Amino acid sequence: MKNIFIYTLLISSLLNAQELRIKANTFKADDKNGISVFNGAVNVIKSNDELNASKVSIYTNKNHEPTKFIAKGDVSFSIETKKGSVYKGNAGEVIYYPQKKEYHFFKNVYLRQVDEKKEIIGEEVVLKTEDGKAYAKGKKSGPVIMIFNISEDKEK
Repeated sequence: MKNIFIYTLLISSLLNAQELRIKANTFKADDKNGISVFNGAVNVIKSNDELNASKVSIYTNKNHEPTKFIAKGDVSFSIETKKGSVYKGNAGEVIYYPQKKEYHFFKNVYLRQVDEKKEIIGEEVVLKTEDGKAYAKGKKSGPVIMIFNISEDKEK
């Protein structure tokens, strides 16, 4: 447990001085290869973003700066873009690239933009948090599904 706390502090200092809090049942690090793995009921919180998964692997470069986060197994999330839009959902796997501030969602993706009441269902979705853009691909056996709530003025 002490090691998890120390490692969390190290990662926190690397992410632009924003606090990164990681809770998990187990933790192991391989400094030589720049990989840290958190297993079992993993909860990651950074600012207004939250990620939950069975396993989260964090990859770092030679300067110990995070380059990629991979979350697998019952992944759920809540993400806020730079412009303040909030996205919630779940997926089988999520990859986050901190330098690009970009999330890649895979396997049975459900992504809901809370403030605009928009939904995306597909096999692969990319969310760019800097500009709030999203891209999606459907399954080979089916299309991407987009759901919008449209309000119409009713005549009296």
